[in-house]
Amino acid sequence: MLKLKASLLSLGFVAASVFAADKAEVVVDVQKPGPIIHKDIYGQFAEHLGRGIYEGIWVGPDSKIPNTKGWRNDVVGALKDLKVPLIRWPGGCFADEYHWRDGIGPRANRPVKVNTNWGGVEENNAVGTHEFFDLAEMVGADAYINGNLGTGTPQEMAEWLEYMTAEGKSTLAELRRKNGRDKPWKISYFAIGNEAWGCGGHMTPAYFTSLYNHWGSFLKTPENNRPKFIASGGHTDDTSWADYLTANIKPDWALNFDAVSFHYYTLPTSDWKVKGAALNFSEADWMSTMVRTLRMDEFIVNNKKVMDKNDPEKKIAFDVDEWGTWYDTEKGDNPGFLYQQNSLRDAIVAALNLNIFHAHADRVRMTNIAQMVNVLQAMILTDKDKMILTPTYHAFDLYKPFQNATSLPTAISNNPKYTLGSSSIPGLSTSAARGVDGKIYVALVNANPKEDLDVAVNLGSQKVSGAKGRILTSKIMDAHNTFEKPETIKPAPFSASAKNGKLNVKLPAKSVVVVAVE
Repeated sequence: MLKLKASLLSLGFVAASVFAADKAEVVVDVQKPGPIIHKDIYGQFAEHLGRGIYEGIWVGPDSKIPNTKGWRNDVVGALKDLKVPLIRWPGGCFADEYHWRDGIGPRANRPVKVNTNWGGVEENNAVGTHEFFDLAEMVGADAYINGNLGTGTPQEMAEWLEYMTAEGKSTLAELRRKNGRDKPWKISYFAIGNEAWGCGGHMTPAYFTSLYNHWGSFLKTPENNRPKFIASGGHTDDTSWADYLTANIKPDWALNFDAVSFHYYTLPTSDWKVKGAALNFSEADWMSTMVRTLRMDEFIVNNKKVMDKNDPEKKIAFDVDEWGTWYDTEKGDNPGFLYQQNSLRDAIVAALNLNIFHAHADRVRMTNIAQMVNVLQAMILTDKDKMILTPTYHAFDLYKPFQNATSLPTAISNNPKYTLGSSSIPGLSTSAARGVDGKIYVALVNANPKEDLDVAVNLGSQKVSGAKGRILTSKIMDAHNTFEKPETIKPAPFSASAKNGKLNVKLPAKSVVVVAVE
């Protein structure tokens, strides 16, 4: 039998040489390429919430922490390394109370407001439109702007778009130039409202649709800088929003409609009052987290069914622009800041969801994990001048080759069940694609926290001599990085041999692997 080769000594894992006869098999159909996995599936979210922007990534140009135009260099560098393709801003619930004119002009003259959604703290508007686009340009990311439907007006929303995109010498274009930006900014996405069913106004689908048709009719940009317009959609198991919106918004020359948004958060308990702990959790908590996060597939499938009925040509995308884990806030912190630690469990959750999004790339063309820095399932945590990369950051880093890759169908046989008590989930999750570099990439996730998995990867007629990539795993379920020990968990090199056209892989318990086939 073939030997698995993996540089895992520092993690305490030793390669195995014997594989079970009934091991799981992943069949990758390289002859039937599927839809493109849009790079924006790897989008991020930066809301004015807690230390997500202020203190987390924005420190101001006068800070002793090294920065460029007020944005701290270490965080920007880490996001750039991650190849963040898209950043959503300014919210979230915050977006429906944000008035864009408060965030332009000299910072000393900007009004101080109260962030009523998140902690009741002061919002000094130091980060506004110009600052946000500075960040996006430094990271190399596209921009997703969320407009204010809740407390704004159609005129305010239309004028913000003009301010950002106008090319001529209109009053708003000249105001933008006066404030330091000559050329228009490029906007990739623009949302009309956020969570209209909840913090965005407690609306019905019918009422929101009427507003969308009204407001959207006045949102004009130059033809060469037209963003994709997103309608605030549903959440969890509610398909009524996707159904009603796609049936009753009829785009024409004066109205654009490109996507329906969707939100779903993974809570270990499904109880918003006691959500569960980010660390020191039990295996039962691990299992409940996996069971609930895997429901994302069910929710996408059900929403796609109603959208296929109304939009069989799949012109309208289903964009999951908020997702991730949501735990109880760290003790002693402002509960409105939503700060939580991030463990190997979160990395597994991230990888499982990315595999789901890949499988639905025909409709899911953009997502935003919540959130980028210091909030919920963050990529990065900061404390004053210190910074750490979370296991979720490392999972996203492993998956970078899938951005704009061409999906390849996969099927799993003999997929072992991971069972605990009355709960059971598939032990193995996988995704495959041909990257923009021409290589075939395979992602493998073992969601079982206790047992290794023997896996064969069959690529049919594709010649295979082996595979190389990286693995993220640990001996303990809640392995995490701290400011004192910032590299407790990080990816390690991984390689696998092949025989008779198949890769033979032994996946350690609770692991994420991404390899390039050779």
